[in-house]
Amino acid sequence: MEKMKTSLEDISVERMIGLMPECSHIDNDIVLFNHFSEVPIPTDSRRMKCLLFALCTEGKASYTVDTKCRSVKKNDVIIVSEGQVIGDYMFNHGCDGIAIMMSYDFFRETISNVHELSQLFIFSRSHPVFTLQDNEAEVIMEYFEQIKRKVDEKEHHFRKHLVRSLIMSLIYDVSNVIFRIQQVKAPRMLRAETIFNDFIKLVEQNFRKERRVGWYADQMCLNTKYLSETVKAVSNRRPNDWIDNYVTLELRVLLRNSSMSIKEITQQMHFANQSFLGKYFKEHVGVSPREYRNGG
Repeated sequence: MEKMKTSLEDISVERMIGLMPECSHIDNDIVLFNHFSEVPIPTDSRRMKCLLFALCTEGKASYTVDTKCRSVKKNDVIIVSEGQVIGDYMFNHGCDGIAIMMSYDFFRETISNVHELSQLFIFSRSHPVFTLQDNEAEVIMEYFEQIKRKVDEKEHHFRKHLVRSLIMSLIYDVSNVIFRIQQVKAPRMLRAETIFNDFIKLVEQNFRKERRVGWYADQMCLNTKYLSETVKAVSNRRPNDWIDNYVTLELRVLLRNSSMSIKEITQQMHFANQSFLGKYFKEHVGVSPREYRNGG
């Protein structure tokens, strides 16, 4: 008897590169595909361990994200976030597009100093497919071609830095599209989405000193259970997951990109002591702060 699977397999940048070692990529951080037909799509459902950004340039397709069916047509942007489960792919004849996959470490470091850009990925949780105007789609394709050229310049000493800068610019332009879309739909925005957006903004402002869901619920004049259920329904992640995400991102940045001592980081992030910081970081990242700082 065939052994039953106990867990979903993952989709990661590393795995994609392993399947297509000749494709455009940098380390296990980012991989690019010129055509949907090049993407090694699995036949079964898989859990994302990276971020997928894609643009449909021709035809139609459908797939599921967390069991919900999504349809895609020309000029549609597709964003699939870490932890989401995708499957049931169906591509019509002639369907094509481009795709970028980024490890979450690479993505977090790219936007580390601009927390406001998280609005793009807040939006994508409830709108995993959205439509661009023709000129906006052309801009995205131009970015993709520039990014691919730099990714393929393997001898360029600052290749990864340049690619990060281009990705950041791409995100700014896509975020501008989202602001346009939100202005149109703002009057009809669901209360749950409004609560979620307000929660994320509050986390961005206070995560360095407040990590208790109850505190955020009090600030929003909501019941903690109601806030938790609303955030989970909109984003498929618990409030604690979002808070931890912001805290660990900031810790990673401070450890890798600042000269602050671990004691100073402990004080700035309002941890009780270095031991507690170390335990928290290892629980969420898998290594100690010192190991991470030293490249672990």
